[in-house]
Amino acid sequence: MPTHLHETLIEMFRVRPVLAAEILDGQLHVPVPEFTEARLSPSDLTDVIPTEYRADAVVTLNDEHKTVLAVVIEVQLRKDNRKLHSWPAYVATLYARLHCPVALLVLCPDQAVADWSVAPIAIGPPGSVVTPVSLGPAQVPVVTDTDSARRHPELTILSALAHGTRPDPQPIFGAMLHAFDKIDLDHARLYYELVLSGLPPAAQRLLEDFMTTTGHQYRSDFAKGFFNSGRVEGRAEGLIEGRAQGKTEGKAEGIIEGLYEGMFRGKAEALLMVLRTRGVAVSDEHRALIAGCDEDAQLDTWLQRAVGAEKIQELGDEFAG
Repeated sequence: MPTHLHETLIEMFRVRPVLAAEILDGQLHVPVPEFTEARLSPSDLTDVIPTEYRADAVVTLNDEHKTVLAVVIEVQLRKDNRKLHSWPAYVATLYARLHCPVALLVLCPDQAVADWSVAPIAIGPPGSVVTPVSLGPAQVPVVTDTDSARRHPELTILSALAHGTRPDPQPIFGAMLHAFDKIDLDHARLYYELVLSGLPPAAQRLLEDFMTTTGHQYRSDFAKGFFNSGRVEGRAEGLIEGRAQGKTEGKAEGIIEGLYEGMFRGKAEALLMVLRTRGVAVSDEHRALIAGCDEDAQLDTWLQRAVGAEKIQELGDEFAG
């Protein structure tokens, strides 16, 4: 079953297909022909092949009415030798369908998987080979520059995910806030949750501390809207209210309650965002059930199921009604 990480990485290409060209031409130094449009294409690559083949995403680069390059995009979280048989089929089927060159781009959050994925796949003599290109943490740039963050927002998100464990990640997190200014609010929330969940606990605390520092010089327009819209509102305002309550009552419970309230609210919103992205209908009753859940493990379970769900009932028995 696809994971939250897998689905969110693919969502970046669904929202902005030209990202495929930027990664190939920029980070991986793969020549890209001149084009005027990048378009998301159907990822069903079955055609006349009896076995069903479905890539994670397919982007075509078009020059006027002609497709000049097709890019098969695969997110690979672990080594899987079965892909060495299916990937050449993706390339060959798309080549036959579109009559243009095809590149196979593999996104790997783990560098060891990235190194594994780039090995040429020999499919027969004399020298028939499919060679993937891979983007792992080592190929992701460290983005700290404001202008670069605004020009390449998705690469900046990937930078925070890949390099947020550095000893001083604040410049990276600051660039991420500037990148959020170029992303619609719903996807900015989703990408923030991706980065937060992908970091180890110590780096998570650094990011949350950074986000809740009210006077920080990197506070972007997105961050202001983000705080006011509810994602960090529970964490930031709840923390402030909790501190005030703690001072008044001489207790720390208010701080803890504020933090937990924000955490649950954030996961609930991420869950609703995944369901909306997948086109799953959510009734007002089910929306209230999700928003009112205060069990962290339950929200994690629903979120994991949501990334592969076709209907709301697949989340669990609670949604059967």
